[in-house]
Amino acid sequence: MLAKNASQLFQGFSRLTREERFQRLIAMGAMTADDVSYLHQGGIQDAGLADKLIENVVGYFQLPLGVATNFCVDGRDYVIPMAVEETSIVAALSKTAKWIRQHGDIQTYVEGDCILGQIQLAKIDDFTRFSAIFDDNKRFLIEKANEDVAANMVRRGGGVVDLQLRKLPRTDGGDMAVIHLTMNSCDAMGANIINQVLEYLKAPIEALTGEQVTMCILSNLNDQKMTTAKGTIRDLEPSLGERIQEASLFGELDPYRAATHNKGVMNGMDPVLIATGNDWRAVEAGVHAYAARSGHYQAISRWRYQQGVLSGELIAPIIVGTVGGVTALHPTARMCLRMMKIESANQLSRVIAAVGLVQNLGALKALCTEGIIQGHMKLHLDNLVMVAGATEIEMPLLKTRLQQCLINTKRVSVNNASEFLAEIRDAQAVL
Repeated sequence: MLAKNASQLFQGFSRLTREERFQRLIAMGAMTADDVSYLHQGGIQDAGLADKLIENVVGYFQLPLGVATNFCVDGRDYVIPMAVEETSIVAALSKTAKWIRQHGDIQTYVEGDCILGQIQLAKIDDFTRFSAIFDDNKRFLIEKANEDVAANMVRRGGGVVDLQLRKLPRTDGGDMAVIHLTMNSCDAMGANIINQVLEYLKAPIEALTGEQVTMCILSNLNDQKMTTAKGTIRDLEPSLGERIQEASLFGELDPYRAATHNKGVMNGMDPVLIATGNDWRAVEAGVHAYAARSGHYQAISRWRYQQGVLSGELIAPIIVGTVGGVTALHPTARMCLRMMKIESANQLSRVIAAVGLVQNLGALKALCTEGIIQGHMKLHLDNLVMVAGATEIEMPLLKTRLQQCLINTKRVSVNNASEFLAEIRDAQAVL
């Protein structure tokens, strides 16, 4: 748990220097002196780990690692580590979390405990016969998989739970069979072990049925384990509540809007997944597939306003791990898990769902009020200053000019930065 005075230590966090932030995080109990020393050294210095993770290694590509503050999820304070390059995400998330902290709450839960894999038999000669053989041998197949491949998972309380047969009519008039395997992977993401189990079952299924297995692979549309985050803000001004509700409805009805709505959700979720060494691509695929489960791609979250109360909900398949893989191997990922005091994969998935919902609310609020450009571009000015090529002395002068331009015209660009910098240099030359 974070220190009891975490809410006080969150105050003014964005205005602190890096060293002051370290001291606050140590005071909260989110970091240790060793963590600070590790970050001072620049994290991993050699390519030894990278060589073990991927092929043809030439180095590392570093993303900025920041922390979102003010989070209270299920009554527990969190510092949220985020590996991301996009301006304003961390600031907007922290600001929105503070708003919820002061006027509402966030509750989360997980339903289900299994991951999902598929065994495809592309062309079945006799589906009725195949189905009968499958039913007679299902328990045998589950037991063999647990004994021969998933024994370690079984000892940890998991393992293969069930097999289900699906019939998919083919366009050529034939039938395709798909076997769904569900497995409890405990605190592991489970991709490697479930794929091993699926491949193992290929031979006995073919021997028992005389049919040919054509493919074995996990599914990232995992409706067997769903994470829910619910957010509430009370005493909200009616016009703002109604505008946020209408923005939510837009994403629920229009797939063109839904794509950007959901990208905003993932703006929060992906950086936490990356920071903790989890497979953000798998979670992205699952979230977007789940958003299209009705045949109509729609917003993954929804917000409703009634009598002063704004209520939001996000339900998604967020399959993560806290043991094994990069999560176990990468020292920064391990540090980020410690920072959040993560004790299980379910806890991590709940925190990630909460972050996605809060990020979404912040984006909707901005769109409904000052617009997305005003807040985003205000924080983006430092990037424009650097892109324009300003020196350390020129940077504050150029930033002031850009801030005034943004106030006057509601927009600012690299061209503006270059033009203003040229004017500043001309003026200096005259002096």
